[in-house]
Amino acid sequence: MSHPRFLKARWTNLLMVNYEVDPEILKPYLPAYTVLDLWRGKALVSMVGFLFEETSVLGIKWPFHVNFEEVNLRFYVRHFDGKEWKRGAVFVSEIVPKILITVIANSLYKEHYKALRMRHSITAMPNEQTQFLYEWKLDKTWNKLGGTVNNKTEVIQPGSAEEFIFEHYWGYNSWGKTVTMEYQVEHVSWEISQVIDTVFEADIANLYGKEFEPYLSVKPYSAFFAKGSPISVRMGAKLFADPALVK
Repeated sequence: MSHPRFLKARWTNLLMVNYEVDPEILKPYLPAYTVLDLWRGKALVSMVGFLFEETSVLGIKWPFHVNFEEVNLRFYVRHFDGKEWKRGAVFVSEIVPKILITVIANSLYKEHYKALRMRHSITAMPNEQTQFLYEWKLDKTWNKLGGTVNNKTEVIQPGSAEEFIFEHYWGYNSWGKTVTMEYQVEHVSWEISQVIDTVFEADIANLYGKEFEPYLSVKPYSAFFAKGSPISVRMGAKLFADPALVK
């Protein structure tokens, strides 16, 4: 049985810039009862920029918390619930411009939100392309994540690299060594567009940790863009044991 909806919104203009990392640096963030989900043997993390629009929490649109940016760093996991494998994401860092969101998400879901000043721009370019840019300010310096995207859209193909990055419908957070929070994210399969080029300039060590610096400072492994859609996030549930070991 599905849990009640906690949050509804539109996620739009999702830019995913993906990097290969040493799996060892992800292990401290790996929630209990999950394993790393690898793409062709590679551990990938994604720098993600996107927009929240028409956001409501428990059916309420809170003033000044309806439309805003988010930039996050995430990686990919799988959890076996005793019957099937669920593919999900774990967030190392999530940045938004609203303090109230950080309080709610960090308290209820043990997320890793931080509130910083943010801004974004969408610029029409020649040759039917659009430039998307997400920025956040840390210690008087604007960090940035952006890309130039082809305006033509297409559907995600089964078995593709885009499917691996985008089609994760569960979130997992560690509540300690033996407890994990699991929550479900619902949305249709997104339309995607080709990313022509990317930019990522950030204080990686201060934002994400020195262990990520060598991997996020190089050319990305891949980059994808999705138009987005309405989404729902359901109330979470705690996992106290590995279902595979429970008879």
